[in-house]
Amino acid sequence: MAFLFIILTAGISTALMDKSFQEKGKMMISRNNNLKKATFAGGCFWCMEPPFENLGGVVEVIAGYTGGHKDNPTYEEVLSGRTGHLEAVQIIYDPSKISYEELLDVFWMQIEPTDDGGQFVDRGAQYVTGIFYHDENQKKLAEKSKKELGMSGKFDKPIVTEIREFSKFYNAEDYHQDYYKKFISRYKVYRQHSGRDSFLEETWKDSKKDKVDPIGERLKKFKKLSKDELKKRLHLLQFKVTQENGTERPFENEYWDNKKEGIYVDVVSGEPLFASFDKFDSGSGWPSFTKPIEPDHIVENQDRSSNMVRTEVRSKRGDSHLGHVFEDGPQPTGSRYCINSAALRFIPKEDLEKEGYGKFLSLFEK
Repeated sequence: MAFLFIILTAGISTALMDKSFQEKGKMMISRNNNLKKATFAGGCFWCMEPPFENLGGVVEVIAGYTGGHKDNPTYEEVLSGRTGHLEAVQIIYDPSKISYEELLDVFWMQIEPTDDGGQFVDRGAQYVTGIFYHDENQKKLAEKSKKELGMSGKFDKPIVTEIREFSKFYNAEDYHQDYYKKFISRYKVYRQHSGRDSFLEETWKDSKKDKVDPIGERLKKFKKLSKDELKKRLHLLQFKVTQENGTERPFENEYWDNKKEGIYVDVVSGEPLFASFDKFDSGSGWPSFTKPIEPDHIVENQDRSSNMVRTEVRSKRGDSHLGHVFEDGPQPTGSRYCINSAALRFIPKEDLEKEGYGKFLSLFEK
């Protein structure tokens, strides 16, 4: 992450550094004694938040620093490699809904566990991998999972990820929290150049990566229908919007003023795209959102039609035209995803489980 830090954070004010994150995990634990913590270091913490955030049973994922000797380090100090800290994520989870073993499975599938010099493009001790156990049971489970991975034959070199006793965790600056949601384009540039995705895809291509993600399994099998088949399945406006880049009338569409809790998915593929808690009244007459619920399901393209230069938003697998994104939205993202209702299907919160989107239920429990 270091090599692109200056480029990717250009224009981010230090005023964004909000210390409200500092006690967030402690407050959640104190309000619910059933919640537990898991702490993992896997290189760039921007990349380690997304895999855990939408897992059912995970309440919060916080980016930060751990394992070092300096109190309250800044990002620049950790980046120097002189604090002893590693970039890490702390996961607040409900063990009655997701087990520590499942979190370990997800962790191993995000890293290169035989690399003792960093992770992918990010080099240095601050980017090495580690599991920081909070109790003896976590230690035992982590050691067992590491041993099993080493014996699996998946890697031809020793697993060097350290298993260490947890001491302190310092939350990273606010602009690092949910970076992949706040600065989608910048995150994608970093991720594409990091080498992480190509390694993970090759390493785990024959594994059931989606065993805790039934939506991913469904989308992996998705095949887009032909135009004729889509015409039979979609009503006229849905087809015009999603397949012919059309636009519906403002204030006269299904979801522009929908205030129910739930998520919005692609009407063609079912990809989860937006959530009700990120929806706001932009005054435009179309559903507007500050960010996608799953950034990896969104594709942004330059659109020069209608004598304008805009950023078009499409779904990744369905390749449906959804709408456009503008940089005049509210904070913290500053983005306004202006989306056609005809490109969406709304799934109420109470129907998420039966519709196969149960992993998003925990997002409405915060």
